Amino acid sequence: MKRFWKEVTVEVAGEGWAIRLDGRPVKTPARAQLQVPTEALANAIADEWRAVGETIDPRAMPLTGLANAAIDRVAPARETFAKGLANYAEADLACYRSEGPSALVEREEREWDKLLGWARRRFDVDFVTTSGLMHVAQPAATVERLSHAVAALDPFRLAGLSPLVTVGGSLVAALAVLEKAMTPEEAWDAVSVDDSWQIEQWGADAEAEAALANRRRDFMAAARFLDLIS
Repeated sequence: MKRFWKEVTVEVAGEGWAIRLDGRPVKTPARAQLQVPTEALANAIADEWRAVGETIDPRAMPLTGLANAAIDRVAPARETFAKGLANYAEADLACYRSEGPSALVEREEREWDKLLGWARRRFDVDFVTTSGLMHVAQPAATVERLSHAVAALDPFRLAGLSPLVTVGGSLVAALAVLEKAMTPEEAWDAVSVDDSWQIEQWGADAEAEAALANRRRDFMAAARFLDLIS
């Protein structure tokens, strides 16, 4: 789609805020009005629309995309969407440690023990960790309490949480960012330990570096989205 508007404004709409292009409300792909819960998020989305050049590049508009997802995808099936994210409680990245080398094992322990330690205190749960990729069952109370925390979230917070969980592979890290127990940068360092290690050991591969950069961009955009609705 080519740019057709000159002015982007933010206005109060019902219980939220809407973005308008030359006075016309922005619509989601499903043709619902793009209405968000906070003025801060609305202004940030408006800035994305102001920055559009001759044509729209959705990848350059992550906040708009997450808001669209909250309205079109999450809100109509909130419980199902939440359940999908909660499934990560059964196989959190931080519970699966490398068998070696020792330096990597120590780095994982340092980063991932902080994550699990926070979750233990916050949710009064425990975790089972293992070396290798063989699945290990988590205590039923752990899965239940983490699932309950996710199920209590509104569609916008679920939409923002989703990339943190799927990109990072850790529900615990995502919840730590949501609750501001950890900065997005700290959480990213934790969930990307193995990737960083591989680059350090074997050198930079252009394709792998680009993929990691794209993951980091999506992770940080989601963290910013959550911060703007807090």
